[in-house]
Amino acid sequence: MNLAYPRLFDAFGDVAAIKDATRSYCHQRVKETLGNAVLNEDMEQITILESALSGDDWDLALAALDSAVLPALQQSGPYGDIAAMGGRRVLRLILSRGGERIAMAQLIGRAGLWWLGRGPVCRQGVTLDHRLVLRKIARHLRGVLIATPETLISGRGLIPLVTPRHHAIWALGPAGKTLREGMAGKWRNRLAAAERKGIGIALEDDPKWLLQAETAQRKLRGYKSLPAEFVQAWEFVRPGGVLTLSAKNDRGDALAGVVFLYHGNGASYQVGWSGEEGRAVGAHNLLLWQVALALKAQGLRWLDLGDINSEEGEGLMRFKLGTGAQAQQLGATVLVLPG
Repeated sequence: MNLAYPRLFDAFGDVAAIKDATRSYCHQRVKETLGNAVLNEDMEQITILESALSGDDWDLALAALDSAVLPALQQSGPYGDIAAMGGRRVLRLILSRGGERIAMAQLIGRAGLWWLGRGPVCRQGVTLDHRLVLRKIARHLRGVLIATPETLISGRGLIPLVTPRHHAIWALGPAGKTLREGMAGKWRNRLAAAERKGIGIALEDDPKWLLQAETAQRKLRGYKSLPAEFVQAWEFVRPGGVLTLSAKNDRGDALAGVVFLYHGNGASYQVGWSGEEGRAVGAHNLLLWQVALALKAQGLRWLDLGDINSEEGEGLMRFKLGTGAQAQQLGATVLVLPG
């Protein structure tokens, strides 16, 4: 499958410019920032090994680390496999201490620049200094490391580039009635109104029409997201890994649609589109509720509804959090100095 992999590093500008800026910063500021200390802080004998695990086996290993959380999409096997298809370097690291696997990290590389998105994923119950772990990973690499940790991390050796973002994470563990009671009142009322309108919800085998509609919507509104080819590639590397639902009126006209990508013990929101009529009747509320019920029926526990700091602003944030999802603050995107 030919795939023009999305430019993962667009947010950080030109790769060469980043590397030049990094060298300049290090030469001018590293002594001031770090003093004359040698960057070899005690990492409690943590070792790093490069793994040859396939995408499927990587996901199994992630699940063994901690089944109670949803590893980020960027740390999943399919994400790395798609990056490799697009000509990127993919590095899967296993971190161990005392012979025990304690963390895993998937990095995507391009021209000497490495990106670690929402990782590492740590073993449940293991206490780690994530700042030092990131710096140890940076020391292991040949190149520059940029990381967006899953949680807030700051301190010596981490140079902020992009301010922290938030994602809406919906826990699906409660029973259906309790899950519904956790919604904001206005959101729940809008869902009930949509249910009374007799909107038809259908499972779509082919999301092509929806991807085309969302692409047009994206161009009109001017926001950025991974291209439609990413969804197609996900289905290619993980057959059955794409969930597409549509909402239609009684004439069979499409009102709205959503695409979610399965990974780990949950799924992540990837594509959403709604026409004018769909927005008027609350079709998106009904779609998200049906997705939540479908995932619960499969024994899955989490929905990542995506970024709530987008260009669409406060309205999108209220909509996503209205489901009962919680805002999870990610760490700032940082340049990581070796340590």
